[in-house]
Amino acid sequence: MAFQTIRGTFDVLPDAHSSGGSEIAGAADWRHVEAVVRRVMAQFAFEEIRTPVLEPVELVARGVGAGTDIVSKEMFTVERSKETYVLRPEVTAPVMRAYLEHHLDQRGGAQRLYYLGPCFRAERPQKGRFRQFHQFGTELLGSEDARADAETIACLRAVYDAFGVSDTRLRLNTLGDAADRPAYRDALRQYFEPHLDALSETSRDRLDKNPLRILDTKNPDERAPLEHAPRLPDFVGAEAADHYAEVKALLDAQGIPYVEDPLLVRGLDYYTRTVFELEHGALGAQGVLAAGGRYDGLAQEIGSKRPVPAVGFAAGVERLFIALQAEAYAFPDGPRPDAFLVCLGDAAEAAGFGIAQTLRASGLAVDYALGGRSMKAQMKAADRSQAAFAVVIGEDELANGQAQVRDLGASEQRAVPLDQLAAALVREAAG
Repeated sequence: MAFQTIRGTFDVLPDAHSSGGSEIAGAADWRHVEAVVRRVMAQFAFEEIRTPVLEPVELVARGVGAGTDIVSKEMFTVERSKETYVLRPEVTAPVMRAYLEHHLDQRGGAQRLYYLGPCFRAERPQKGRFRQFHQFGTELLGSEDARADAETIACLRAVYDAFGVSDTRLRLNTLGDAADRPAYRDALRQYFEPHLDALSETSRDRLDKNPLRILDTKNPDERAPLEHAPRLPDFVGAEAADHYAEVKALLDAQGIPYVEDPLLVRGLDYYTRTVFELEHGALGAQGVLAAGGRYDGLAQEIGSKRPVPAVGFAAGVERLFIALQAEAYAFPDGPRPDAFLVCLGDAAEAAGFGIAQTLRASGLAVDYALGGRSMKAQMKAADRSQAAFAVVIGEDELANGQAQVRDLGASEQRAVPLDQLAAALVREAAG
């Protein structure tokens, strides 16, 4: 073949298939997952927002953080007319940009927004990780209330509960406020100075620029020294500590389980106070299904004159599919035609096109074979389509103004006048 999908991307086909060592669900299963997500979002009164795939590179660099792996290693950039754009690697900064640009605060109250769509990162493809991947998430903008944090976590939990995903663990921590960070950074630098030989080149660089990122390492050799490293919650101020205590109390009151992890920091610069990750056992080293937290300083980072308190989460759709497969989730059957027309002979084929349009105008889903195939071949096609009924039309049926309607489930057949066919099938479909 002349062309194939780019490494780290995949096609969503009508049927499930394998791509690059990963199992890709069929289109009907994708639609089902998206429908469940949208239903839960509606229950929590979140409204959908859709931002462009292309954004200014400065938005991502300033919003996500110039020292992050996303900005330094993983962005797909596009140059056009001396301007540089980026294929969005995440959606929080674009949503905040839209909030500020369109003055969504003027709608009144906190804004509950959700999104669902593709993102792009130039990283090594592996199980559950692609260069084009899909995320859904929420952004609750305009409230400092601890209930906003708890509400975000409850919504996240509700999505996975809606699918019956059970093998999960919610990790929770507080990063405190920006004013709490300098003392903690200094404590980390002092602690790691004697352990420099145990750190990778990347972590040594992080120790100099932003020591908190060392806490986010996935390198098992670097995890051991972290066991005795200073804990961020010990450096958090009273206001942020009270906020965190209230978040935990709200989660406890609703029976939402979590594990406190003082080493949890998340990998993006814009987080403050509450941070969390939801893990699943089926994902191995890449065990995070979803993650998020509070990011009250992001608006000012991207040009706002005033802070906008905000909290949200992002979740990977591909990783959700891995979890669903591991837990043997039973997807509902995909859509099937109400009727499959079996047209025998030139006259019936010519009439069949108009009959199909009439049935569709009545709200029925109708399929038929093309190319003058035999009755046996057409009946096989009807079975494969999983249509409820086969509608057989030949020369005799046309002469009599009738069609033979065969119930493909019960193998029963009866004659129905053509001028009553749509009404009869609509009654059958409703029954």
